[in-house]
Amino acid sequence: MVEKNHPFTLTDAKIVEKLIEDDHVAVNHMVLLNGDALPEHYANSNVTMIVVRGTVTLNLDDQEQHVYPKGAILSIPFRTKMNVSNQGEDAVELFVVKAPSPRMMQGM
Repeated sequence: MVEKNHPFTLTDAKIVEKLIEDDHVAVNHMVLLNGDALPEHYANSNVTMIVVRGTVTLNLDDQEQHVYPKGAILSIPFRTKMNVSNQGEDAVELFVVKAPSPRMMQGM
């Protein structure tokens, strides 16, 4: 088998799980419930967020808050200050793709 399957959890509970971590890419899967947020942090690589359910609220650097619905694909540059939250009523589900992998970005 050439391909490798990377299963993720199907859930309505809060979860943050790493699916792939190699030199080329890191892929995380997240479900955030109403009022949940990630700690403020800086993008440790070039980040692509794919919203597959609900709406995600982002505060990036000093920009005004933006809300993105299911189907949004967002590109966030390396070293951008990020505040990610779910201020909607329903769960938000995201896949977060970091390329290259953050471990390759260390020291930059």
